[in-house]
Amino acid sequence: MDWHNHIKVDPNICHGKPCVSGTRVMVTTILDNLAEGIEKPEIIKNYPSVTEKDINAVMKYAADLANERIVAFS
Repeated sequence: MDWHNHIKVDPNICHGKPCVSGTRVMVTTILDNLAEGIEKPEIIKNYPSVTEKDINAVMKYAADLANERIVAFS
């Protein structure tokens, strides 16, 4: 999965923190929910602008960061 289509950084949105594209839902919000054991359907219910593909992209983005790869935004 290419997370670049789902995760964006805009200095004018959420202080430049990574967010799900087209939303103000921060990557950290999704990751915090997953870490608390909240299932994808519940996250989608709580954040209707977020899709399952977005959640998968967030996890891939986090995995890339954990693998210490250079993560560039275009």
